[in-house]
Amino acid sequence: MIVAVTMNPSVDISYPLNRFKFDDVNRVESVSKTAGGKGLNVARVIAQMKEDVICTGVVGGTIGDYIVQQLDGRHIRNDFLRIESESRNCIAILHEGMQTEILESGPTLSEQEGIAFLEKFEGLITSASLVTISGSLPKGLPTHYYCKMIEISHKKGKRVIVDSSGESLKQVLMHEKKPFAIKPNTAEFSQLMGFEVEAEIIDLKRTLSHKIFEGIEWIVVSMGSKGAFVKHGTDYYQVTIPEIDVVNPVGSGDATVAGFSVALNRNQNVATVLKTAMTTGMLNTMEAGTGYINKNKFKQYFDFVKVEKID
Repeated sequence: MIVAVTMNPSVDISYPLNRFKFDDVNRVESVSKTAGGKGLNVARVIAQMKEDVICTGVVGGTIGDYIVQQLDGRHIRNDFLRIESESRNCIAILHEGMQTEILESGPTLSEQEGIAFLEKFEGLITSASLVTISGSLPKGLPTHYYCKMIEISHKKGKRVIVDSSGESLKQVLMHEKKPFAIKPNTAEFSQLMGFEVEAEIIDLKRTLSHKIFEGIEWIVVSMGSKGAFVKHGTDYYQVTIPEIDVVNPVGSGDATVAGFSVALNRNQNVATVLKTAMTTGMLNTMEAGTGYINKNKFKQYFDFVKVEKID
């Protein structure tokens, strides 16, 4: 079983408009509302890959109820810490080929709620084979909170994949106990290092040899249409993908984490792990919905992914 963690989930609301009128009334005929958050996207794709998964994190209020209802409706198991404060909405206004986003920050957790979730987390991962931690932390939790979750996972002998950014990722990498894998994109990678990381093999190899990455088994740097550059142990790989028709790139990184997790959970070889990760990422990009893939296209696009070991 894979445990997919989303500490600050949301209801993602999409408002499509022909034209966005400022300082005026905008009427919307069709509205899309889905349970959102990076870890929930991961879980949806894992479930579509027919792997056992359970979602956890923190939800509250009527918005939290809606998130749970959405997951239940898709038969995705979940066990959240319930709090009184309201979970957040994230609004995307789609207009004239652009996307304007209004993102609520979400609830502020108390110290006691933070402790309560760690206790729940420790119980949940007892029967887990793999843990994914995705996205940002809610307000009120310290930036080293993910480090505590990794410590608990180490104690239980569980592998952890972290897909976060900014200070919370930096804290994870500076901590004594390391995650099993991380998956930054090039922008997050550059932000982490404090300089623009060029997508050149020699530059990427040099950067990934930095001592901050010591002890991490897998580092997958996703590069959009250019595929990914990967460090596994002491080996380096370049992964290339075919040209595809992009419908909605949002959530493709989460789908990549999902495919990566599924293949690792099935104890597949390096090439299959990387090809599975890239394929689920691509398939998400080809769908309008976030965190959705067309499983019928999996083998076709899997065969087009190329994995090359770099000396």
